[in-house]
Amino acid sequence: MKQSLNYLTDPLVKANPVALHILGICSALAVTTSLSTALTMAGALTVVLVLSSVTISSIRNHIPTSIRLIVQITIIASLVIVMDMLLRAFAFEMSKKLSIFVGLIVTNCLVLGRAEAFARQNPVWPSLLDALGNGLGYSLILLIVGAVRELFGAGALLGYQVFPLVENGGWFEPLRLMQLAPSAFFILGLLIWIIRSWRPEQVEEPEFSILSQNDARHP
Repeated sequence: MKQSLNYLTDPLVKANPVALHILGICSALAVTTSLSTALTMAGALTVVLVLSSVTISSIRNHIPTSIRLIVQITIIASLVIVMDMLLRAFAFEMSKKLSIFVGLIVTNCLVLGRAEAFARQNPVWPSLLDALGNGLGYSLILLIVGAVRELFGAGALLGYQVFPLVENGGWFEPLRLMQLAPSAFFILGLLIWIIRSWRPEQVEEPEFSILSQNDARHP
């Protein structure tokens, strides 16, 4: 029971796929201009991640090793196509806002990474929990970035005005930089710094230092 809970909770902060492993950051930069787009993208990726992991885990003993990546990518691509069609059918305006980035879930290294590293080697239930946990961890980062960018870039959340705008007689002047991709990059960097300051065990050992360079010059 404890191990199952760890599969679900560890990816939220302790082993967050975005903050720790730096996976899936392209969509975090591109679709987080508002909380609604971030929420939709997070939901789409989580559904694809869970379904693909469960499917791959359930047939793992029948996939030849030599073609495993082809099979995994085919399963993921099929699920992404279905998700894209559902968004176009039931949320067309949101589908237009997300543009090509729903289709690019196929290339998201988080989805294929969990399929290859975990689902291919574990039973269905742990694979489902692992996929759901990583999907929620990814979603958490996207929602934080999307909320910050929309709040300070438009003074709103989910389209509802939070800060009264100067143009309407209020006091808040939107920070237009927040609607540009570089702002997401800086917010992600700040989040990673906060998490690694809180959990210093996540900080990697430096691969190179001036001291080691001097030692190499003067043996």
